Amino acid sequence: MSDHDSARHDREHPKAGAAFSNRDKAPEDWTTGDEPMTGAQASYLKTLSEEAGEDFDPGLSKAAASERIDALQHKTGRGA
Repeated sequence: MSDHDSARHDREHPKAGAAFSNRDKAPEDWTTGDEPMTGAQASYLKTLSEEAGEDFDPGLSKAAASERIDALQHKTGRGA
C-alpha cells in the first residue's frame, strides 16, 4: 500500500491509525461483550481462579471475563 493509499485508508476506516486501539476500549463498550467468553479467556481465567483460590464461573460473557481476568491478575500479581 502506498503512503497515499495508507493515509486514505486511515481517514476512511474508523479503526485505522494510531489514534485508535481496541486495547483502549472498555469491556462494557465492546460490541461483542455480551457473547460467551472465548476458549482462551476461559482457560486463562480457570488458571487464575485456581491460583487465587476463587471459584471459576464458566458462564461469563467476554466483557465480564475480561474484567474478572483483570481483577484476578491484580490479586495474583500476574498483572502488568
